[in-house]
Amino acid sequence: MPVAIEAASAEAAVASLRERRLRRGSIRERGKRLRIGLVNNMPDAAWLATERQFAGLLNDAAEDFDVRLSLWTLETLDRQQETRRAMAGQYRAARDLRGAECDALIVTGAEPRAPDLRQEPYWRELTALFDWAEARTFSTVLSCLAAHASVLHRDGIVRRRLAAKCSGVFATELVARHEIVEGFDPANSMPHSRWNGLDEDELAAKGYLTLTRSDRAGVDIFVRDGLSLQVFLQGHPEYDADTLAREYRRDLLRFLGGAASAPPQIPHDYFPPPLAELLAAFAGRAASMADDPGANFPPQALAITSASWRGTSVRLFRNWLAAVARRKAALSAPSSAARRGG
Repeated sequence: MPVAIEAASAEAAVASLRERRLRRGSIRERGKRLRIGLVNNMPDAAWLATERQFAGLLNDAAEDFDVRLSLWTLETLDRQQETRRAMAGQYRAARDLRGAECDALIVTGAEPRAPDLRQEPYWRELTALFDWAEARTFSTVLSCLAAHASVLHRDGIVRRRLAAKCSGVFATELVARHEIVEGFDPANSMPHSRWNGLDEDELAAKGYLTLTRSDRAGVDIFVRDGLSLQVFLQGHPEYDADTLAREYRRDLLRFLGGAASAPPQIPHDYFPPPLAELLAAFAGRAASMADDPGANFPPQALAITSASWRGTSVRLFRNWLAAVARRKAALSAPSSAARRGG
């Protein structure tokens, strides 16, 4: 069943209320009607692609679920006015979630500016969102920086700066059973793209359960069951096949332009070996090019079409939607207390 993205207008809110009244049905049917909020905090150059990626992943995972996706963002993020205008028709301020009906959230990362996440201008708004989501939704998926910020806020677990950027597609293994990884193969792969990581022992000591990990990339998916199911992602299941290629090109051009002190490493186990060799040769001579190196970047590197992680990603989000539906149906039963949402 296709995922519908809700508009941010008052007219859409009235129409949504009317639709809910018309579509009341059995408890089982209501459990399959899921309202998911995407809190998209990605920077100006990436917010639209991130919206499309998560919407597409939910669409592929939804199957018989009736998913309504609403779009939100933090107000304290540093954005250009042009971006704010572009987002205005669909996005609402995350603080307004308190008056919305939402069964679950997906919270993306954001562009870090400070070495300590607690110094970010959006820290207070982001952590207030975490507190609200834990108390008032059935589950939240926290991606990349959002995962790091959440464990820091809740349990004081500080992420660690890596010696080099963790970039590439990494083999992962299933290390614990949980509804979120039901049906996973013992060995999978997942793209990662980050400068920081979390220590698995520190997470375990605070009650987090690691579900998948990589020998090279460390913790991949981990969870914490409580009042709300918290699902943490250090990887990026939402990525398109060519996302890592475009990130590599961006990082290389930043280095050539003097914005980075070292050239980026070619993403691990991502490009076919001949193409990886071609890119290494290009990077070696790019600094001495008379012409624009961006214009001369090998175009075949941006034509990657195979995403080996897609099946795992769809299974992950299918399991997550099912977990949200089970919790919603349980609290909708006549013998249960009133639903928490709203």
